[in-house]
Amino acid sequence: MSASDSPNLQRPPAEVRHAEELAALRAEDRDPRPPGWQLSLRAARRFVIGDERAGISRKFVGNAALVERALVTLATDRGLLLVGEPGTAKSLLSELIAAAVSGASTLTVQGGAATTEDQIKYSWNYALLVSEGPSPRSLVPAPMLRGMAEGRIVRFEEITRCPLEVQDCLLSLLSERVLAVPELDGPDGMVFARAGFNVIATANTRDRGVNEMSAALKRRFTFETVFPIPDFDTELALVEAEAGALLRRSGVTVAPDRDVLAVLVTTFRELRQGSGGGAQPGDRISAVMSTAEAVSVAHAVGVRGWYLRGEPGDAADLVTCLAGTAAKDSPEDLARLRRFLEQEGSRRRGTQWKALHRARHLLAE
Repeated sequence: MSASDSPNLQRPPAEVRHAEELAALRAEDRDPRPPGWQLSLRAARRFVIGDERAGISRKFVGNAALVERALVTLATDRGLLLVGEPGTAKSLLSELIAAAVSGASTLTVQGGAATTEDQIKYSWNYALLVSEGPSPRSLVPAPMLRGMAEGRIVRFEEITRCPLEVQDCLLSLLSERVLAVPELDGPDGMVFARAGFNVIATANTRDRGVNEMSAALKRRFTFETVFPIPDFDTELALVEAEAGALLRRSGVTVAPDRDVLAVLVTTFRELRQGSGGGAQPGDRISAVMSTAEAVSVAHAVGVRGWYLRGEPGDAADLVTCLAGTAAKDSPEDLARLRRFLEQEGSRRRGTQWKALHRARHLLAE
């Protein structure tokens, strides 16, 4: 896939979205590269964190030291496990790193209760299997086999959502660096990992305990925690940039209202922290009020305002879109949101806060 093929794609992979930057970094990269890597550690770090002087955009708003540690881990024989609250850009970080290291981020396993070992390692073309028997031609490689054979990074999203026995199929792959295909004879029966192969897994803290990883598998990963964005201005700028990009792809030609976004980001931050002037014990909302969720709400607000009235979304749109976000996990969360709008909307200064307070009745509709 090339950049010219991407205009109609809803979300091209990182190596397509940032193809020009990757090409520029590769062309000028003179630092030593780990075996099998497309970029050196320094260049990969610049790709993720950004380099304004070189025209490289910042793609991950987070701790630069975390990115450095992640890259160093992948240059060793240990896998990388990114853990954190939902919506803290773990998947984005894994995608960016895979694009920088391997030039491709699409070798991905999506973890879930229905994920099977076949979806991780390999399966068979059963028509060929019946007619020819087991052969390399009838073998259908899954992401892990392809990653090992091609020397690329494999992304394993939400690994703790998989059953324990499925998770543990990674044990020999990460330790011996070989994938056995017992149905095939001779050299075809063993796939040895090429230089550049490694695994980036993600797990959110809300899933811990659902399918806890075995101690043996944990030993084969280095754990790195991705924290929410601590700074308000940084989070607001990120929500504005990401929501603006989504709105343009949705055909919306007006920019989101920054004052509305400021109210949105403040609401999310205070509800997930249980803070605010009128907060009571237990007012921390149980629904996921992450930066990624704030971007989704800002996108919905802009779409609603543009396609219904031909203008940027306002506080009334914000209240309407917030209801579906806050009421996902518990009916009590909707009551917490109502209390927040009632108390904080009335006491805060600003046109949009007053409009938010006036529109609070829309939660009941």
